[in-house]
Amino acid sequence: MKIHEGEPVLSGGAPLREAKGVLLLLHGRGGSAEDILSLGRSLIEAVPGIALRAPQAADRTWYPQRFLAPLSQNEPFLTSALATVAGLIDQASAAGIPPERVALLGFSQGACLSLEFAARHPRRYAAVVALSGALIGPPGLKRSPTGSLAGTPVYLGCSDRDFHIPEPSVRESATYLEQLGGQVRTDIFPGMGHTVNAEEMAIAQALIRAIR
Repeated sequence: MKIHEGEPVLSGGAPLREAKGVLLLLHGRGGSAEDILSLGRSLIEAVPGIALRAPQAADRTWYPQRFLAPLSQNEPFLTSALATVAGLIDQASAAGIPPERVALLGFSQGACLSLEFAARHPRRYAAVVALSGALIGPPGLKRSPTGSLAGTPVYLGCSDRDFHIPEPSVRESATYLEQLGGQVRTDIFPGMGHTVNAEEMAIAQALIRAIR
């Protein structure tokens, strides 16, 4: 069941076949490709040569339950969402941009999806940026990774008072991604809530600027 297949994918920045890298943007629950594309445009204002891709989730939701729910409760939506990300990375590769020059960035549900994709498909990416997100699945979920993130920069930024994303889940995710070979940085901001701040944006921009 290909739930998200056929939904629009918005573009911005450099043309794909002329770009040095791709920033793949994943919106949160109830958000839109337009919203996250706007954030992406602000990130690449001073970083030329980056193509933006922002897919839209069906009904503005990548998967129906909380990210902490048993994986089966978010199927087949989650599998379809992961396939959407894989398809966009394949498109970039076909245009001559390998995964090591593709950065994944998401907010909230999109952040969870970005991390989950990287964990299930570990290889070198330009970066993985999760703004208020964590790996998908209940705490303590046993995973059987194959492959390595091979030094991929991974950034997790979240609040200690995020109603949607508990801090322990963020830290558990960071530990797992380090074990998987990611170069992980985690910032927990006191009292910030479920949003994005200027420091997170600056870090994300620095990671995008490093794409060669």
